[in-house]
Amino acid sequence: MNIDSVEKGLVIDHIQAGKAMQIYQYLNLDKMDCSVAIIKNAKSKKTGKKDIIKIEDNITMDFKVLGFIDPNITINVIDNGVIIKKIKLELPSVIENVVKCKNPRCITSVEQEIVHKFKLTDKEKKIYRCVYCDTAYEQN
Repeated sequence: MNIDSVEKGLVIDHIQAGKAMQIYQYLNLDKMDCSVAIIKNAKSKKTGKKDIIKIEDNITMDFKVLGFIDPNITINVIDNGVIIKKIKLELPSVIENVVKCKNPRCITSVEQEIVHKFKLTDKEKKIYRCVYCDTAYEQN
C-alpha cells in the first residue's frame, strides 16, 4: 500500500495498534479542513503492529492528550518533506477535560461547568486521580 509523503504537517507515529481512531476523535480531526491519512496495523519492528496518522497541514494541538492516550507516540513535524523536529511524549502530570470522573458523588457530576481534572499519582500503573474526590482512573 502506498500513502503519499507529507510535504508540510505532522506524522503521529508509533501509535498502539487500534488506537488511531481514538486519537482522531480526541483531536477533532474530522472538524479540520485538512488531509488526514490513518494507517492501521502497519508493520512495526518494535511492537509487531502500529497505527500512524498523517496530517497535511500546519496545525497546533495539545500533545498532553496524546501522551495520556499512549506515551510511546512519536510526533514528527514535517516541512518541505523533511522531518524538522521529533517530539517524544510522556504521561502528562495533569490532564483536563480528557476523561470524566466516574464517582457519582464527585462535584463534577453535579456542577456541569467544572473542569474534569486528574493528576498522575502512579506513573508505573498509569493511575490518575480526580483532584476533587480522589477517585482513581486507570488506563487499560
